[in-house]
Amino acid sequence: MLPDEAAAMIDISTVRTQHTLSDIREAVEYARKYRFINVHTLPCWTAVLSEMLKDVEGVYAGAPVGFPGGAHKTEVKLLEAVELLKDGVQEMDIVMNIGKLKNGEYDYVLGELKEIISLAKGKALVKVIIEINTLTDEEMLKACDLVMESGADFIKTGTGWVPGDANIERIRKIKEHCGDRIRIKAAGGIRTVDDFMKLAEMGVERMGINMKSAVEIVQALAEK
Repeated sequence: MLPDEAAAMIDISTVRTQHTLSDIREAVEYARKYRFINVHTLPCWTAVLSEMLKDVEGVYAGAPVGFPGGAHKTEVKLLEAVELLKDGVQEMDIVMNIGKLKNGEYDYVLGELKEIISLAKGKALVKVIIEINTLTDEEMLKACDLVMESGADFIKTGTGWVPGDANIERIRKIKEHCGDRIRIKAAGGIRTVDDFMKLAEMGVERMGINMKSAVEIVQALAEK
């Protein structure tokens, strides 16, 4: 795989509590240089990020809804989505309410997702984060079914805030379960070219990778 092909599959982010405007500027510069497809920030920075990326073709402004826990009230998530769209978000990552999922409240989970996604339709690409490091395999595949029914563009495997490795074999189960019905974004614990290539070869379309590892992966592919 060529470095630019890999970069077009990688989302980088500055979504930690301590990240500042300086960190966001650094991420944008890396995205310009390596052509990473997406830069994510926390919602208060979305308007700033959108402005920074307005003339950068092929690099999109991303932000989360209900991050990182997913348990905000639906009304709060809806307001957050409205404000992100107003601020120019192009890719919106919604954190599923995992507690409600694990409690078997599937109508609640699906209804909330559909409401948020309806706001973004035609305005932003939508990914739903299912936080697989908190789920059994059975719960994970049920979450996938709900995301597919919701009308989202992607299933995203995690926020990166819950400890865990790259989950390659569990993501393989997701890919086999979903087939071509929805795209997959793997996120959390992806650190090496080997991890990246295994996921790419199984058909994962996007990966959320921390900035340092993302740059190392693209550079390593360039050296090959």
